[in-house]
Amino acid sequence: MKKVGFVSLGCPKNLVDSEVMMGQLKNAGYEITNDAAEAETVVVNTCGFIESAKRESIDAILEATALKADGAAKRVVVAGCLVERYRDDLMKELPEVDAFIGTNELGRILEAADERVDFRKLPLLEIGHKTATYLYDYDTPRYRATDSYTAFVKIAEGCDRPCAFCSIPEMRGSFRSRRFGSIIKEAADLAKQGVKELVLIAQDSSRFGEDLGEVDALAKLIRALGEVDGIEWIRVMYAYPTHISDEFLAALAETPKAVKYLDMPLQHASRKVLKLMKRGGTRESLEKLIRRVRERVPGITIRTTFITGFPGETEEDFAELMTFVKNCEFDNVGVFTYSDEEGTPAFELGDKVDARTAKRRRTALMKEQAKISKRKNRQKIGKVYKVLFEGYSQESDLLFQGRTEGQAQEIDGYILINDMPDGLDPRPGEFYDVRITEAFDYDLIGEII
Repeated sequence: MKKVGFVSLGCPKNLVDSEVMMGQLKNAGYEITNDAAEAETVVVNTCGFIESAKRESIDAILEATALKADGAAKRVVVAGCLVERYRDDLMKELPEVDAFIGTNELGRILEAADERVDFRKLPLLEIGHKTATYLYDYDTPRYRATDSYTAFVKIAEGCDRPCAFCSIPEMRGSFRSRRFGSIIKEAADLAKQGVKELVLIAQDSSRFGEDLGEVDALAKLIRALGEVDGIEWIRVMYAYPTHISDEFLAALAETPKAVKYLDMPLQHASRKVLKLMKRGGTRESLEKLIRRVRERVPGITIRTTFITGFPGETEEDFAELMTFVKNCEFDNVGVFTYSDEEGTPAFELGDKVDARTAKRRRTALMKEQAKISKRKNRQKIGKVYKVLFEGYSQESDLLFQGRTEGQAQEIDGYILINDMPDGLDPRPGEFYDVRITEAFDYDLIGEII
C-alpha cells in the first residue's frame, strides 16, 4: 500500500478539494499519511489568491521536491489555484514536479499520483472562466481532514462577481451550484459519521441556486438541513452583502439549528473605494444593511473583512472606513492589506498606496476593532452559552477550549475552559453549558456548569 501525504494550503474550499482527492486515492488503495516526509507521493494543494499565499505555496512545493531529491518521495503532484494561474510557468520552472492538476481536474488525481503515468505528456484540460464544470457530489469519495464533529460542505463553486481585486473567477470558473438533493444526502451521511456542525461554504454562498433558476434557495437549504437528524449547528460562510434577502434572514432566525452568525465580507465603506473595487454601495447603505440584519435576527454575530491600501484609497476614505467600523461595532473583523495581483482589474489602476501606509491603516483598524471586541466580550461575563467542546486548548494543555455559535473554528476566538464540575469527563464534539467568567479582546474564559 503506497503512502500519499497532502499539504493543503489556503481556504476551507481548498481543503474540501484536498479531502475529495484524498478520498479517491484512499478508495484506490493508497494510504493517507499526515507526515509528508514518509510519503512516496506528496500532493501540494496550492493557493494563488494573494502574494503571501503564493509565496507559501511555492515554499511548500520546494519542500516537497526536496523530499524527492533526498529519495524519500518518488512523486510530487502540485494541485489547486496556483496551477490555474501559472500552469505554464510552473511546468517550465519546476521540472522535478511530476504532475500538475487544476481546480477543475480533481478527478484526475489517480492519474497524477500513478508513477507509471507520464502526466506531462497527457493532453491538458483547458480551463477558462466559462469552461470549468467540476462539482463534487454526495457520493464522491471524501477523506475528511477536519475534526470528527465538524465538516465543510461546499454548496457551490466558482464566482461571477467582478470584484476588481480578485482572481478567483479565473482560477475557479463561473458560479455553479450543487443540486439541492445532493447536499441534503451529503449532510445526512455526515451526520451518521458523527458530524454535529455543518459549515456551508462557497465563493458566494448567498447566490446558491440562482444559476439553477431557484429563488431564495439558500434559505430553503438552511431550513431543510435543520431537519437532518444528528446535525446540531448549521453555519453559513462567505455571504455577499447585496444578496442578504429577508427570507435568508428569516431562515437564520427561525431555524433552531442555524447558528445566529453571518460572515459577510464588506471590504470597505467609502463609496469611491467600493466603486473602484467594483462592488458598489455606500457607508450609509451598508449601515442600513447591518441594522436590518440585527433587527431580523436578534442576537446575531456579524463577522466581516476589510482591505486597506486599495489603489486610490485616501486618508479621507480610510477615515470613513474607521467611522463605519465604530458605528457598526462588528463582533469579529479581519483586515488585509491590498495585494496587487496581475490579471485583475485593480492591477491596472493608478494611485497605488505604498505598503507601509496600507499596513499602518490595517494596524489602526485592528486596534480600533480590538477595543470594540473587548467591550462586547465583557458584556458576556456572567452569561451562559451553549458551547461545542473541542478538547485541550491550542494555547495550553492546562486549559480546554470550545466555541459558541458566534465563533467559527480557526477564524474567530475561543472560549477557554478552566473549570468544570467534579467527575465530569467532557468529550470533544459534545455540547455543554458554559458560564463566562473573564473576557479578553478575542477569547473568553468560562466554566462548564
